[in-house]
Amino acid sequence: MAIQFRDPGAGEDPLIASINTTPLVDVMLVLLIIFLITIPVVNSSIAVNLPREQNQQRDAQQENVIVTVDATGATWWFETRLPDAESLRQLLVKISAMQPQPELHIRGDVRADYDAIGRVVLAAQQAGIARIGFLTEPPPR
Repeated sequence: MAIQFRDPGAGEDPLIASINTTPLVDVMLVLLIIFLITIPVVNSSIAVNLPREQNQQRDAQQENVIVTVDATGATWWFETRLPDAESLRQLLVKISAMQPQPELHIRGDVRADYDAIGRVVLAAQQAGIARIGFLTEPPPR
């Protein structure tokens, strides 16, 4: 057995211009098998007619507390204007001690500063109110 050396003047091997598609075909076959196995699981084979109902607007419950912030930044507890932030905090502390704790709904005027509404949210957090919601108007159709 003899060792063969390449002739230095022969040059490099020619480039192969074709793409090796074997790995691509292997991956595609694996994906096809996965899809064939999982599609019957996703589709339910039991045909049922589900009930059709309109969405109903949920009325405000009696125990919900409504705090309003008007365009000038004044804070209202239901229909009563609050003189300062301390009175709001005291009322919220009383509400947070109730069981079950009522929800706090904040009605903020669209022209009110973010700071005025943020002070109400901060007071609610500090008082320990668990559920805070914002009341809005539905968009025009």
